[in-house]
Amino acid sequence: MPDAAVDAFLARAGWSAATRTALAGDASARRYLRLRQPDGARAVLMIAPPAPDDSTARFLSVGTSLARLGYSVPQIFAAAPEQGLALLEDLGDAVLARVVVETPVQEAPLYAAVADFLADLHRHPAPSDLPRPDADAMAAMTAPAADWYRAGGAGDTAAAHRLTAALAPALEALPGWDRPVLAHRDFHAENLIWLPDRTGPARLGLLDFQDAFACLPAYDLVSLLEDARRDLAPGLRQDLLARYAAATDADPQALDLAMAVLGAQRNLRILGIFARLCLHLGKARYVDLIPRVWGHLAADLAHPALTDLRRAVGDLLPPPEPAFLTEMRARCGTVPTP
Repeated sequence: MPDAAVDAFLARAGWSAATRTALAGDASARRYLRLRQPDGARAVLMIAPPAPDDSTARFLSVGTSLARLGYSVPQIFAAAPEQGLALLEDLGDAVLARVVVETPVQEAPLYAAVADFLADLHRHPAPSDLPRPDADAMAAMTAPAADWYRAGGAGDTAAAHRLTAALAPALEALPGWDRPVLAHRDFHAENLIWLPDRTGPARLGLLDFQDAFACLPAYDLVSLLEDARRDLAPGLRQDLLARYAAATDADPQALDLAMAVLGAQRNLRILGIFARLCLHLGKARYVDLIPRVWGHLAADLAHPALTDLRRAVGDLLPPPEPAFLTEMRARCGTVPTP
């Protein structure tokens, strides 16, 4: 994004006098600047790839849906989605992952509040304008595991097909595809802001929800509990599953099944995405997260309903042994777009 376009946008919004400080980014191509006016007022400028990428427009649309339900999303001060620009409310620095590191005793109560938030969110049907992938489409999303994690960016249609064919029936067998909810899609502790001055579900500030889609309720729950970036305290996962099940009247066995199947889908995809972030985009730090993702995947595949997928993964995907990861790092940033 040219500086002149950003300057013009901020001038129109009345923020041209603000100082700008870069905020830490993550896996996406979006950038964030914290703005501070001379009078102390603060905001965040989100800079995303412009048209034809529509992530800013999606962010505005999903944010509107969540705000209507009373949830804490950044207020929009100004937006130019065709330029990939949005001026947002600054929800602060109390990122859940950071709060837990600084105050470990707060991990259980904070995660309990997040589970309660999901239980509340899942009382509502998904907005009608969200993408609604079916079981086959969800299974096909695991192709990066074959194309990037296994084949190193060369693509592997046969392996991708086998993984998809093994996973799709397990996904299809899950109940509830006709009653989807809004799934944030990247629901983890680094995308959540703790807002203790607010009440109920509004105590949880939500970030980076532009890729939300309509899916089964367990999708965001498994995203939270099988976090690629951090481990939960021993026993906390089961406590949270029990809390969520009690709040939603979910059958615990059915919830365990959905968590395993959707967790396997999600972790296979993440393996491929992290490999691509290293090999294609030069972001080597994601290699360090792969062993944790593999551990989550192995636990998911232990479920009896995933026997076929467990065999396929065992046949096709190499474990993240040190030599394998060293080779991936050595090729970091060298693989062009296939």
